[in-house]
Amino acid sequence: MCRPVNGSVIADLVAMTRECYAEAYTSGYDRTVRFLCSRGVKGECAREFAQAAWTRGWERISQLRDESIVLTWVNSIALNSYRAELRKTPKFEPLKDIAGPSEINTAAIDLERLLYSIGPRNRELFHKCLLGSTAKEIAQAQGVSHTAVRLRLLRARREACSRLQRVA
Repeated sequence: MCRPVNGSVIADLVAMTRECYAEAYTSGYDRTVRFLCSRGVKGECAREFAQAAWTRGWERISQLRDESIVLTWVNSIALNSYRAELRKTPKFEPLKDIAGPSEINTAAIDLERLLYSIGPRNRELFHKCLLGSTAKEIAQAQGVSHTAVRLRLLRARREACSRLQRVA
């Protein structure tokens, strides 16, 4: 009943029977996989799309008009299914926020910028405070009163706050 024509299996000018389609599947499945691979579909994915295309062809065997093109027909089904799947999948994935500590200490960078925006005298005073010196120790080192150092610190803080407000 079925005879090979140009590498595919067809029936003698009558509607393709299920047996003939089964023979066409046996001889044409690997060719469909190779066809998909030649179009850029990767190994296992190509086998899955080929299997799905031959199954869809089996379900719609009554739509086949010319039995001599069964392999071309199934290959078209497979390629169209693959292209439809490509259109469905997003091309880009959104970046995920990863919670965790930042490796960059932005507070230190901001403090450095602030210190260089104020005068050198106030910068030196802040630097000594940041290193852990008390107002009393700074006063003794500079030979001034404790109150004078506290007033200088107050004025330095006000200057720093006004610089921050201007930037913001």
